[in-house]
Amino acid sequence: MARQLPKDPKVRQLIAAHLSRRQLLAGTGGLGLLGALAACGTGGAPGANSDDKPTAAKDLSAEQKEVNWANWTLYLDYDDKTGKYPTLEEFSKKTGIKASYAEDIDGNDTYFGKVQGQLASGQDIGKDVITLTDWMAGRLIRLGYTQELDAANIPNKKNLLSNLVDVDFDPGRKHSLTWQSGFAGIAWNKDEIPGGLKSVSDLWKPEIKGRVEVLDEMRDTMGILMLEEGVDISGDFSDDDFAKAIEVLEKQIGSGQIRQVKGNSYKEDLISGDAVAVIGWSGDITQLNFEEGDKWEFALPEAGGTLWSDNLMVPIGSPHKANAEALMDYYFDPAVAAEVAAYVNYICPVQGAKEAMEKIDPELVDNPLIFPSETDLANAHVFRSLTAEQETNYGDQFQKAIGN
Repeated sequence: MARQLPKDPKVRQLIAAHLSRRQLLAGTGGLGLLGALAACGTGGAPGANSDDKPTAAKDLSAEQKEVNWANWTLYLDYDDKTGKYPTLEEFSKKTGIKASYAEDIDGNDTYFGKVQGQLASGQDIGKDVITLTDWMAGRLIRLGYTQELDAANIPNKKNLLSNLVDVDFDPGRKHSLTWQSGFAGIAWNKDEIPGGLKSVSDLWKPEIKGRVEVLDEMRDTMGILMLEEGVDISGDFSDDDFAKAIEVLEKQIGSGQIRQVKGNSYKEDLISGDAVAVIGWSGDITQLNFEEGDKWEFALPEAGGTLWSDNLMVPIGSPHKANAEALMDYYFDPAVAAEVAAYVNYICPVQGAKEAMEKIDPELVDNPLIFPSETDLANAHVFRSLTAEQETNYGDQFQKAIGN
């Protein structure tokens, strides 16, 4: 569906300024130097518990009415004229909590590398809310680097989409809440492939040989290839299951069917026509159709696509946990979530936001890449969490297959 400009000038300005973030998620770090962290450790190390994990900091929220949030670039509604974040400003007015916001996160690994030492010793990293992708969120939770949330302070938690309520990296959502989500699936140029694509196998058609690209994000490309082979990527798949999908990838690269394996730059190849079909990200295709015209179609393959999420968490050394919980509760209000969704154009994780969007931008209400149906969600799968050994093993196989 073509992405038309909304009628609301403010929202139109926000969306026009929107740039794809998924490029920042595509790699494993090394995507450029990270800017200096807004605040280094500002607190002492509270110590460790009997499991050699750090102990949560004392909560000073009652006397210190502040909350500090680290997020990715262009991932919150922003007003260019005022230089402020409208929903965040409203949060401070409503609660009396002074909120600071920094686009500190360039990549999961690079950010983790900056703060790992402080988290391990239980220090305050200067942030009360951090926003990281599923697999990295799982790592922090496993290491004991996040505080357990008090559900009583987040009544709007009930608005979390049902398919995000329980995840294997955080059973019961005790340590995290989804900020935004996105799909990985197949996309194609509608003029070049008028009949469209239905399955991953369609990418291997001889008539598009050498004009196919896939993602260098292992969990998305391998997840989609494994789903095509009938593997449940959310379940207990085997090393053999992964290896068989690697063979498919190697074959298609070796034969020249796959032109290149890329991160977010596959978008430029779609624009130039060098690529006509890809394994790509939903937000990118939404953006392309908005910027370049309604030239591409995105779909989840018949066998299923992948679903990734970024997650809000409270670092172990944060002294403002209750304030952070108030922030989370605020953003899970459907009206607030809809305002954010109008800017970021990724999957909104909040039930009721679709109805609230009617008042902000009715043209966005029926966009399945922002408000997917239950059928869409049922066909999207989260790549299960891996052990440290599996991450190394699978990562090495994937990098070898793509020529790194």
